[in-house]
Amino acid sequence: MARTHSYELTVDWTGAGESGTANYRVYGRDHEVTADGPAPLLGSADPTFRGTTDRWNPEQLLVASLSQCHMLSYLSLCARGRVVVTAYTDRPVGTMVESGDGGHFTDVLLRPRVTVAAPEMVAEATALHATAHEVCFIASSVNFPVRHEPVILVEGAPAADAVEGVNAVDGVEG
Repeated sequence: MARTHSYELTVDWTGAGESGTANYRVYGRDHEVTADGPAPLLGSADPTFRGTTDRWNPEQLLVASLSQCHMLSYLSLCARGRVVVTAYTDRPVGTMVESGDGGHFTDVLLRPRVTVAAPEMVAEATALHATAHEVCFIASSVNFPVRHEPVILVEGAPAADAVEGVNAVDGVEG
């Protein structure tokens, strides 16, 4: 049976100033995202689109959402599969192409660097990235490839012993 989840929040534009959108070059892109519980998220447009660098922009948040969803799915699978993860860092990068009538993301590459507790966990830790992609709600909701190039380290082992995995996702080689 399918379950439905609803996510309610408020996006409040705070950049109207005195003249609102009377001039494209002047109005502020600042806004605030709020929901019951978490602290407000301060947003703006990408600086390329007249936003500010000190606030999150929607493009960054999309890439962050994909990274967070993958990480949380992955950690859950590892816990269930008895793969003990002791550290996880991702440095994802998203590529967006701007065209005359808008733009779209063409790709997001997740680059998780995962540390596991023992060498015998490396193979399963690498393989679980593909499964995490399959169960990630956000990745299954976008219309562009989300790839991952994990690096698996063993706690206490030299970084030179890291195992790099490349996973093809959505028919795109990682």
